[in-house]
Amino acid sequence: MKLFKSSVLIIFTCLLASQSFSQSNDDDDKLSLNSGTIDSQFEYIIQKSNKYQDYKVVKKAWLYTLKSHTLDSLSAVRKDLVATQNVVSNQEQEISGLKEKLNSTQIDLDQTNLEKDNMSLFGLQLGKSNYNILMWSIIGALLALLLFFIYKYNNSNAVTKEAKHNLSEIEEEFEEHRRSALEREQKVRRQLQDELNKHK
Repeated sequence: MKLFKSSVLIIFTCLLASQSFSQSNDDDDKLSLNSGTIDSQFEYIIQKSNKYQDYKVVKKAWLYTLKSHTLDSLSAVRKDLVATQNVVSNQEQEISGLKEKLNSTQIDLDQTNLEKDNMSLFGLQLGKSNYNILMWSIIGALLALLLFFIYKYNNSNAVTKEAKHNLSEIEEEFEEHRRSALEREQKVRRQLQDELNKHK
């Protein structure tokens, strides 16, 4: 049993050691002077360079290659920076144009709201509330005049009816009086004629 435990322990240790060794080999394989990031290229040079006391001895060719890659990366970063600055400048111009349009739109909106809230009457700008008060005052005055004229008309109509009624009564009395006068006159003539006839 002891032998089994110790053999399992040895196998487990070997597996761990091989795995860590393969990982370090994988890391070494991943590092390259001609690919990867600048950081990984520096790491490659640090790991692959020789030691001399506290110093690292690096091949010149590697340094030139690293310098070239670094300059290329810086050039690419500068290009990206210039492109980004151009984009930012274009966006600032667009934002400025949009702000101007927004201000113009706000002014138009304020003008529209002012016109919406105001009414023009005989060339005068009146607020909606003042316009409503004025209109209702005019309507009230016209209604009062209408009621006054209706009252006057009814009064005049009643006076006219009464005058017609009185006229018709007077005409009837006059006609009655004329008939009675005519009858008296005829009566007087007959009497006169009778008297004349008697005297003949």
